[in-house]
Amino acid sequence: MKITQLKKRPNIGQDKKLNDKFTHFEKLINELKKKEIPSDIVSSINQYIEEVNSFLGSNKDFRVQIRKSKNSILKLINKELKLIPKNFYLFRWMSMGISIFGIPLGAVIATSTKIWGLFGIGIPIGVIIGKAIGAGMDKKAFKEGRQLDIVAVG
Repeated sequence: MKITQLKKRPNIGQDKKLNDKFTHFEKLINELKKKEIPSDIVSSINQYIEEVNSFLGSNKDFRVQIRKSKNSILKLINKELKLIPKNFYLFRWMSMGISIFGIPLGAVIATSTKIWGLFGIGIPIGVIIGKAIGAGMDKKAFKEGRQLDIVAVG
């Protein structure tokens, strides 16, 4: 089974945000076409593409539809095929580093020194730890051939 072609809407170039979202979604679809994907997953991907192709609402609503379809496809291929975009784990672990390492570390530093202004020092430390973990996981995914040649963006 083949992945459906994404249809470009007329006058899409006049709305920069919409054009950027559409272009990124198009890159995702093109990257998926390069991979060996089972037909049941291709069928699900085609349903999401068809939702975008058949959408008739405003440009703002179309951007939302593109984002929803793109995120649904990314979740599906991550869950079923373990495929991820570039920097997927980096972005995920940066925020997790803040909550897992940064805030508790900041609380310990602030409590032990009794200088509550140092509470915030843990946050950048957590970001650094999270970035290191995420970058390592992204590198591993690249070596295993599970990384798509697109960057994870909203």
